Amino acid sequence: MTPDPLRLDFHLLDRQILDRRGHPVGKVDDVELDTTAGAPTVVALLVGQVALGRRFGGALGRWLTAVGRRLHTERDPRPMRIPIEHVREVGSAITLGIDLAVLDEPPLERWLRDHLIARIPGARDARQ
Repeated sequence: MTPDPLRLDFHLLDRQILDRRGHPVGKVDDVELDTTAGAPTVVALLVGQVALGRRFGGALGRWLTAVGRRLHTERDPRPMRIPIEHVREVGSAITLGIDLAVLDEPPLERWLRDHLIARIPGARDARQ
């Protein structure tokens, strides 16, 4: 169920994204639009520091993008892209019709797990 009309600033940006089981995926940091057919159409939700930095622009945006690039293993990192076809419901949170396991792991989550959580005594033995 999608609101009609869909307002990017009110219905999508900065909303929590949940997978089909209610597990948090992240927040919508930006959206990808298709403008080839006249009126702009949302084609994907973008998640991650790189997307957020591009959205903000200026000095803060450059800093966020630099942090996102630093935490990423790829040379030219791209934000997590969730095609709009996977969105099941837009409400106080955005619910997907897929499981979190089929999405790419956000770079910040990976970095925190490898560099912070892994250093906590006993963390490697904890069940997920």
